[in-house]
Amino acid sequence: MLKSKKIYIAFGANLDNPKVTFKSVISELRKYNIEIIKFSNLWASPAWPEGSCQPDYINACAEIFYHGSDISLLKLLHTVENCFGRKRTVKNESRSIDLDILDFHSKHIVHENGLILPHPRMQNRAFVLLPLKEVASSWRDPVSGLSIDDLICKLPESDVLNTVSLGPLF
Repeated sequence: MLKSKKIYIAFGANLDNPKVTFKSVISELRKYNIEIIKFSNLWASPAWPEGSCQPDYINACAEIFYHGSDISLLKLLHTVENCFGRKRTVKNESRSIDLDILDFHSKHIVHENGLILPHPRMQNRAFVLLPLKEVASSWRDPVSGLSIDDLICKLPESDVLNTVSLGPLF
């Protein structure tokens, strides 16, 4: 058995009722022995790309423990997404749930199946970094070595201002 790994995952949704969906997804993850250690506030941000007619996204991050590999976690998250109606047909389409591994035990990982960790675009996304800071205030990007505060400072001010905390899930 693999050693337990501390990881961070992002939650996102802009269909149905994201708050209800997030609670249900957390219950489903627990069935797979994923322990939620911390869960951020919910954050709202405009759909991407800019100018999209889609509803705003609700986002959050969780710190979790998981007894398995990064690849097995990715497959598990895809299974859970599918259970909640996630379709992967059009890039940047509205989603009932989106679960992304942000960081897996502070490792830089590139797998032949396309998994890249830490998440390769997280440093450009206020809707990821702001909730991540709530659960991992001392987190550092294992590739660049930059702190989460440094990464947030590098974001365009408009992205930070357009990402609004909605308060806790629970």
